[in-house]
Amino acid sequence: MTPGTRFRVQNTFDEVTTAQPERSLLEPMKRSGGRNSAGRMTMRYRGGGHKRKYRVIDFKRDKHNIEGTVQSIEYDPNRTAFIALIAYTDGEKRYMIAPEGLKKGDKVISGPSVAPELGNCLPLRDIPLGTVVHNIELRPNGGGVMARSAGTYAQLTAKDGKYAILKLPSGETRMVLAVCVATIGSVSNTDHSLQSLGKAGRRRWTGRRPRVRGVAMNPVDHPMGGGEGKSSGGHPRSRTGLYAKGKKTRNRKKPSSKLIITRRKTKRR
Repeated sequence: MTPGTRFRVQNTFDEVTTAQPERSLLEPMKRSGGRNSAGRMTMRYRGGGHKRKYRVIDFKRDKHNIEGTVQSIEYDPNRTAFIALIAYTDGEKRYMIAPEGLKKGDKVISGPSVAPELGNCLPLRDIPLGTVVHNIELRPNGGGVMARSAGTYAQLTAKDGKYAILKLPSGETRMVLAVCVATIGSVSNTDHSLQSLGKAGRRRWTGRRPRVRGVAMNPVDHPMGGGEGKSSGGHPRSRTGLYAKGKKTRNRKKPSSKLIITRRKTKRR
């Protein structure tokens, strides 16, 4: 037991079956360290971290009516969810977001009129009501963009004409075109939110540098800086003066607002 491990809460990675990724699905990742093309720091508190390779994920699941077998469940350093390597009967291999409960050797398939079983991908119009889904498209053939992080899911609550009504992880209820596809099940690695890094060094390994509080700065550096002793700092706001709590940030003229039935629940202060 060391000070770094004393309060660490770590995943056991029981679902992960291999530590070697598929080389044909790897791409290089370039790090900016928060610098722009001129080399000047434009984003604070970034830099360092372990080298990573990007895993090419199939968010579209557009290989229709060709059965695939799960070869392995793998850890992806670029996302919170686990990923599954799928080997299709025609010889191609692809990565997909691994749903909770998917195991090595399971069969998955995508396309219209396929069975709504774990890991299968099909249009929302063909999915039974009450089904839990993830990796949901917002535009037809655009690829899944919603409910992709660890432990998240949405529930199909109703169908209304050409729209399907989904209850999202945030509590928001919105309409999505019924021709958009989604994957059955919830995203894997549900215990991710329980993790505790245990020491500052592990944060540095992820590419994050120490963050300085605004109240610890001088007035010239931050609106909440200055004061005698440990003063409160005033109303919480960003370095540029935007309020951090309570200010609505969504554009009122955004076209997708008409598709939202119920906004997400927010904490009242």
